[in-house]
Amino acid sequence: MFEHILANEPWIRFSVFLGIFASIAVWEVVAPRRALGVSRWLRWSNNIGIVVLNTALLRIVFPTAAVGLALFASAEGWGLLNHLVLPVWIEILVAVVLLDLAIYLQHVMFHAVPALWRLHRMHHSDLDFDVTTGARFHPIEILFSMGIKLAVVAALGPAAVAVLLFEVLLNGSSMFNHGNIRLPIGLDRVLRWFVVTPDMHRVHHAIAPAETNSNFGFNLPWWDRLFGTYRAQPSEGHVDMTIGINQFRAPRELRLDRMLTQPFRGAATDYPVNREQ
Repeated sequence: MFEHILANEPWIRFSVFLGIFASIAVWEVVAPRRALGVSRWLRWSNNIGIVVLNTALLRIVFPTAAVGLALFASAEGWGLLNHLVLPVWIEILVAVVLLDLAIYLQHVMFHAVPALWRLHRMHHSDLDFDVTTGARFHPIEILFSMGIKLAVVAALGPAAVAVLLFEVLLNGSSMFNHGNIRLPIGLDRVLRWFVVTPDMHRVHHAIAPAETNSNFGFNLPWWDRLFGTYRAQPSEGHVDMTIGINQFRAPRELRLDRMLTQPFRGAATDYPVNREQ
């Protein structure tokens, strides 16, 4: 069964991406959480443009990517999990949880190191918060992140199907928790014990640095609670809060060419976790 899944990896990725993207996009129209302040056409055309660019770049630089490395690691006996005898479902569960922890720690690192924040702040400079924000990352950050992921896969030695499952879940949850969608308060309160909800992650995109440096989780919400980076609500409320960062607030900064040059413009002293107070 797993062989069949891996053989259809590209179609699985594309189908899940398209299905979740379309569902969240419709949900945003039917039940939006906030009114958008910028033209959807301007933002979506450029945010989707960066997705296309990043996808092509990854295929060129890392043609086999994490799933291919997991298959190679299994054949060569690399990594911790390849030296443990575990039931398949437990191995997959452990791998997904540990990979998610690695992504959380990577996210914190991109906020803590000023040079890395220069890359990551492009994600935060979006002036609205919706499904396309979840895939808006600078190409250099995407390459750097893939390098980190490959190192984790080599050290951990997870099953290839676990890596594929994790990447599909991460991609889907990123679109979900960046969605401009309204959930009942009671449902959100329950869900955020098991998955990062849009209201939980929206706090991370508030303009206030203390809120930007909270709620780093993308998929599982436990790491923020465990490591003390959890913040329940934005200080100004979800409807009135300002999305983005202090830099790059002109609408022209939403253009693809301007997004690509953001890491090389301006200072990086306002938002890094270890900034001077």
